[in-house]
Amino acid sequence: MKEKTVFVCSECDYQSPKWLGRCPSCGKWNTFEEETYTPAPKSSKNPRASALSDGSSPVLFDEMEVPEYIRSSTGIKELDRVLGNGIVSGSVILLAGEPGIGKSTLLMQICSKIPSKILYVSGEESKGQLKLRGERLGINGANTYFLTETDVDIILEHTDKLMPDVMIIDSIQTMFDRNSTSIPGSINQIKECSVKFISKAKSKGISIILVGHVNKEGIIAGPKILEHMVDAVLYFEGERMQSYRIIRAIKNRFGSTNEIGVFEMTDKGLIEVPNPSEMLLSGRPVGVSGSCAVCVMEGTRPIIAEIQALVTPTTFPAPRRTSNGFDYNRLCLLLAVLEKRLGLKFSSCDIYINVVGGLHLDEPSIDLAASLALISSIRDIPVPQNVLAMGEVGLAGECRSISDIQKRINESWRLGFDTIALPDKNVNENVKIPDGVSVIPIKSVYDALSLFKK
Repeated sequence: MKEKTVFVCSECDYQSPKWLGRCPSCGKWNTFEEETYTPAPKSSKNPRASALSDGSSPVLFDEMEVPEYIRSSTGIKELDRVLGNGIVSGSVILLAGEPGIGKSTLLMQICSKIPSKILYVSGEESKGQLKLRGERLGINGANTYFLTETDVDIILEHTDKLMPDVMIIDSIQTMFDRNSTSIPGSINQIKECSVKFISKAKSKGISIILVGHVNKEGIIAGPKILEHMVDAVLYFEGERMQSYRIIRAIKNRFGSTNEIGVFEMTDKGLIEVPNPSEMLLSGRPVGVSGSCAVCVMEGTRPIIAEIQALVTPTTFPAPRRTSNGFDYNRLCLLLAVLEKRLGLKFSSCDIYINVVGGLHLDEPSIDLAASLALISSIRDIPVPQNVLAMGEVGLAGECRSISDIQKRINESWRLGFDTIALPDKNVNENVKIPDGVSVIPIKSVYDALSLFKK
């Protein structure tokens, strides 16, 4: 058959015979990519089977049985926390992150900690390079088999012979299916290869970890449908020039999507950080304006973070607004509230706000701490070192209540904060206050100004 050209949307997999600027299906712009394929002969009576097709007939809900999925620990507690206490047998996990962030390093360390049989398939490194990296990390891969191959059919043949418990594919963008005429890394190739791996995982009960690269926009390269096909999607976050890394679950069918795992990159690989709060506060300055501590919830774990703000006058007609780890639109909202309700002139100043340690905070409870940091910077009055603030700020300047207040208070007290600013409604709840801790009720941003008088 003659090859044909089609343009495929990377977001929704919509196909068009010509390039379109805007996808008529999902409405995204500039998502069409050119693909070539060979259509199947019309006489073919054997269409491709679904990844979950087992040839069974429909059954009633009451007659279905719950499978006994077995979770196996990865040997790394921080990763187990994100996955939901381990890897589920027969699940497919997509691990994505920027180049050099530590994806292959983490997976190599897993190989020496999981007691089960592992098949590590690399399409980017030779066996000598894998051996060199493994020796540098001190890997003892007694149960790990390494395969350097990119052909999916050959990989699955070795899988049927070896029958591993866990299979690692590094990376999915390097794999190719010989039945598809597209180049490796294209939308069709990624989709076809992923379907075969997922089918093998579901039919044989093999846990598969797929490594995915990200594009310049920071999203997983390839079709968006790949994220819908797998059971869990993990993102490896962090700055390459910083030593700390964060694993966050974007999707997880067998656990929570709010948990994070914190690691530190060293010359011996990734080291777990069981207490990230102490790490984030280790270099906090003393007696400097524009800094305030806040306690956020990442799943079931309370974490103390530091928010820094820098407000400086500018002579330019358009002041600059820069945020790192803090939502830009939320920053503009808080500036409008503080300027309207407190009369502070932020409109003539350049404003920079930063969350220390590479964290990305998006929950509303950080509003009060960010407001205190902004007020502290513009007035050049430090927030007391022992003060921690939590609360959501509304457009009227009111401070609204937040959840999990008991866990936040206990974590703040454990790290030495004896003065905690909380929304007034949270103070009236049945909350146990540790000895030596004073709680300041905050009804609005006006009440927050009292913290600078002490």
